[in-house]
Amino acid sequence: MGTRRLMMAIGMAVVGILLIIVGFTTWYTVDESEQAVVITFGNADATITDSGLHFKLPWPIQHVEKLSKETYSLQFGYKQDAGGELVSFDKETKMITGDEYIVLTDLVVQWKITEPQKYLFNSQNPKEILHDATSASIRSVIGSSTIDAALTDGKAEIEAQTRELLTTLIGKYDIGIAIQGVKLQDVELPNDEVRAAFTAVTDARETKNTKINEAQKYENQKKNEAMGEVDAVKSRALGQKTARIEQARGDVALFSKLHSEYVTNKAITRQRLVMETLEQVLPKAKIYIMNDQGETVKYLPLQQLENQTPPPANNEEGGKKE
Repeated sequence: MGTRRLMMAIGMAVVGILLIIVGFTTWYTVDESEQAVVITFGNADATITDSGLHFKLPWPIQHVEKLSKETYSLQFGYKQDAGGELVSFDKETKMITGDEYIVLTDLVVQWKITEPQKYLFNSQNPKEILHDATSASIRSVIGSSTIDAALTDGKAEIEAQTRELLTTLIGKYDIGIAIQGVKLQDVELPNDEVRAAFTAVTDARETKNTKINEAQKYENQKKNEAMGEVDAVKSRALGQKTARIEQARGDVALFSKLHSEYVTNKAITRQRLVMETLEQVLPKAKIYIMNDQGETVKYLPLQQLENQTPPPANNEEGGKKE
């Protein structure tokens, strides 16, 4: 009788334990920053991305693996120790450029788990695969870049090419990871002597560029001045051309007018032209008009006649005395 009671007590205890196990393993919660994979007898059954309370079959039939939705950072070439100090790995970061210079390159890769089932079951260590793919990508890009690009203005292009190549590699490995970004931290030369030599070369190149810019500035200034002078000469020539044309037109108009007067009054017009020409040629001389027969000379003082009223235009004998 006592043995039967003992067995019943043990059985009830086992049943109670099983009920407790069932009660605590048939439900689970997923946080907003988490995603879960339900695994049934070792096989991935479903991916849960909705936060809240969820139910499943009791252990050991089903269990849940929870993964974070956050963005992770892979630090390549360095890490932070427990005290917050940066520890670099020069052997890992030492690379050779396309023009055969050695540089030390470290970077940060931002990545997320986008397919939890593949992340859990397609590889044994997806983080190690990501690290190796990062090393292969950055070494390939640095190997096709020049030292100038790696140390100065080519970093953005190196980052873009590394991200593109790394994304392609991770896609081929199919481990449920998505690359969010690649950021170069430092690209530097391996020792002080090489750094000093490269700095001297860089300074000389900058001085060269400065001199070239100054020369181009001087060239542009002189070109502008010469163009201004050319424009001024053209403008003066155009003005002279216009003046000559207008003067010629005036002369033509004057000649046409004189010709029409000459046709009407030939003698008067001829005498008028002679007197005007003499006044222009000898502006200060006293001019007398004499006859051609040697008789008593009669003269016409032109300077005294300037203040007198001229004779009528239709008098053919008004400008001559014989």
